[in-house]
Amino acid sequence: MPGQQKNGIPIGYRVLPKHYNMNRQLTSDEFKNALIESNRLLLVQFKKEWNGPSQIIAPLYTELSNNYSHLADFITIDQELAPGVEQLFGVRELPTILFFYKGQIIDHAIGLTPKNILIEKIEHALATGTHDC
Repeated sequence: MPGQQKNGIPIGYRVLPKHYNMNRQLTSDEFKNALIESNRLLLVQFKKEWNGPSQIIAPLYTELSNNYSHLADFITIDQELAPGVEQLFGVRELPTILFFYKGQIIDHAIGLTPKNILIEKIEHALATGTHDC
């Protein structure tokens, strides 16, 4: 029945872990705070909403954020909503995905990177201990 609840949560919904934050879109200030506060692997996708390659990779990035949300944080920076952030990291081509650990860039993917390559990069970062669960 609609409206039924168990422990204050509607039936059919689930409570997600505190760190659960699949693919958040952030402003410049929010991004700086997330970068400083993150102790886990952090993937940051730089894009522009109207950019064709950014639109192509967006569903893949969302899929990866769903699959790895328990091990890594995923953030999207729309350069038009958070201008200037890309200049801090030398981003010149879209989409670009930067891999951070404790505020430092540890890897990157530029342009239309295939799914298997992105998975390899994520798995490598996780296997080398650049994350905290």
